[in-house]
Amino acid sequence: MNAGEGTPARRAVEEKPGAGGSVSGKILRFVPGRLCYAAPGSDPKKTLSATQDKFPPGLNNAYLFATFNALSFQIVLNSPMVLYGKSLGASATVLGIITGMMPLLVIFQIPAAQYIDRVGYRRFVYAGWGTRVSFIFGMTLVPVTGFFLNATTRLALLLALLFGFNLSRGISSCAWLPWISQLVPPAVRGRYLARDAAFVNLASFVTYLLAALCLGVDPQAWQFAVLFAFSAVMGAASLVFLKRIPDCPPPAQEKTGKGPVPWGEIVRFPPFRKLLRTAVTWSVAYGGMTAFTVLFLKSETAMSERAILGVSSVSFLGGLCSLWFLGSRLDHLGSKPVLMFSFLTWLGIIAGWGALAGGVIEVRLGVILGLQFLLGLFAALVQMSHTRLVMAVSPVMGRNHFLALYSVLSSVALGLSPILWGLLIDAVGPTSSRWLSVDWNRYTVFFSATGAVMALALLLATRLEEPQAVSMEDLLKEILVQSPQRVWMKLWPRAG
Repeated sequence: MNAGEGTPARRAVEEKPGAGGSVSGKILRFVPGRLCYAAPGSDPKKTLSATQDKFPPGLNNAYLFATFNALSFQIVLNSPMVLYGKSLGASATVLGIITGMMPLLVIFQIPAAQYIDRVGYRRFVYAGWGTRVSFIFGMTLVPVTGFFLNATTRLALLLALLFGFNLSRGISSCAWLPWISQLVPPAVRGRYLARDAAFVNLASFVTYLLAALCLGVDPQAWQFAVLFAFSAVMGAASLVFLKRIPDCPPPAQEKTGKGPVPWGEIVRFPPFRKLLRTAVTWSVAYGGMTAFTVLFLKSETAMSERAILGVSSVSFLGGLCSLWFLGSRLDHLGSKPVLMFSFLTWLGIIAGWGALAGGVIEVRLGVILGLQFLLGLFAALVQMSHTRLVMAVSPVMGRNHFLALYSVLSSVALGLSPILWGLLIDAVGPTSSRWLSVDWNRYTVFFSATGAVMALALLLATRLEEPQAVSMEDLLKEILVQSPQRVWMKLWPRAG
């Protein structure tokens, strides 16, 4: 019987540990309507070889796209937009909506994923990114409407434009990870992700410094308009390099009959399910950190917008240092031990912010800078490790659906998180009490709850499946012993 007529797909298991795309010694193949295990390499002309160890020509355009894209989106999606929303009188809940809207609307990747094969990777992403840039130009006009619109109306208009921006991004971004997974060979994905993170963080650092200089101590509406205009121009420039990234055809789906996408079977695939749990828990913990550390600094320390953006920029220096901290070694070490170490360090970072909020530690510039640096460094390490691991556990056939589901569920958690944390902060309100030498206020409660969720993420990370990952002991030896030795040998003067 022909499999194309809807008969059950043939299942075969070929034990080849270490083969490209292997998970727990098996190769997973996805076909429309069902999952099956089959030997890899059935169509080598249409897939990249797992043994490749070089970047494809033209990939430098992806770094340039990432750079200009970061110069754009960091203004619209992060601290500058939070500060503008605060200037319009937005509550913590509304600021949570502003922060969470982007990841929340990634849910539209699920229905959009089925159109990627018809449109193609590059056309799909380009259409969405071009649409969202047009919404940024619209945001540029919001601050200058103050002479005939009140603050509440401007805030509502801003939310509407942000919805359109994030909707177009959410739909088109479902093609990005499959495109990169197909374009970059598995052996060098960790190196690519580390370099990509370095470009993004360097551009983000520059963006925050420019935003700090633009807004100054007491920003006026026109200054926010100039900042949003800069974001729009940088977004338009990023499209030039996006169009130059090499395109590649999606992998041909095996013709085994038509049927609905088996989302249930995808979720039940053990390595993917365990990664999904860890990523969602991390998203809940991390989702409110950027927005509400900014809100804490603004409301509790009376820092100016320029000072807040200045200290926030240090987090991107931390992200930039992730290239030195791991670099291409992520491919050798594996994602699991890096995630465990990062979550453990995150517990210390959250404890530091909680100590500041509770009055245990005096608010000093050096302490804030140190916490921001570590925040950026270990956020980047978690992001790289998650992305690399989901690429590894997602099979070639059906990768669009695996990656879309991963992006949607983790992003929805990331989007709901700041809204829920904002509701918690507003619910606690200005009340506070002293207990165990700690001032328990809305921010102390927020950081304590965040720490509890991060501890759960650490527990779940210990259960991830990644057979080729090194142990935690080997990771610590690499970080604490071997890396410093290499640096010392480079700096040590050589005889002669």
